[in-house]
Amino acid sequence: MLERGPAGRNLRIYSWPNPIAQLGLGVGVANGVELRHNSVVKLAEASVPKSDDRRTRDLLARSILENGPSSVATLATRLALTPAGIRRHLDLLVADGVLLARQPHPALVRGRGRPSKVFLMSDAGREKFEHSYDDLAVSALKFMSAQLGEHLVQSFADSRAEEIERKAAPLLAKSSKKTQALAEFLTEEGYAASIEPRPMGEELCQHHCPIAHVATEFPQLCEAETEALSRLLGTHVQRLATIAHGDGVCTTFIPTPQKNNSKGKVRA
Repeated sequence: MLERGPAGRNLRIYSWPNPIAQLGLGVGVANGVELRHNSVVKLAEASVPKSDDRRTRDLLARSILENGPSSVATLATRLALTPAGIRRHLDLLVADGVLLARQPHPALVRGRGRPSKVFLMSDAGREKFEHSYDDLAVSALKFMSAQLGEHLVQSFADSRAEEIERKAAPLLAKSSKKTQALAEFLTEEGYAASIEPRPMGEELCQHHCPIAHVATEFPQLCEAETEALSRLLGTHVQRLATIAHGDGVCTTFIPTPQKNNSKGKVRA
């Protein structure tokens, strides 16, 4: 379309179809006019696929499953996400019954101020996320036992316990409080462990067990782990309860070493 411009010059005015109007988004502007509408921004915000939310929630749940009860700050550091970005997902997982929110165990609280709540797997969440891995592990161990002999299951349990011992030994060697150092090591490994004082000794409490369902089928794993704890601490320890057997916490009694107070006899 031609129109007469200043100084007698012809100006060509181009007209094009409004793509937003063609999409039927209800933008009340004429063709050829600069497009300005808030719905463009809203569309960009709504373009984030819901699958990203599902992946983030799955990532959070699996991290808690593998590492035990975790705070928002811990999860944010572990997964390189912002605390504000994951709180909404955690709240939704709690609402769906996958996670539980509670105050941290008193023995694990450090420093002053109100402790941040931690998130842990619910029984329903554990059933949902663990079964795929645990069923495969149980099937593999059953196949190993049936085809090659039960002794190989015991060898596997011993090898796993020895690996725990190998990794923990240097840390305990540097600490004067071996039981506390052991609890801290186990917490890093996902057991959420703490030490509780008891008459004649202490109790090592493991509030989470990454292999609970597998150990239910193969108690050799718990037995080998107990022997490794005994070797690490240099004293006999006694397992009082296990999550694998239906108890709420894996509890191991560690007796206080007895001091030798015997004195030599004095000759007359």
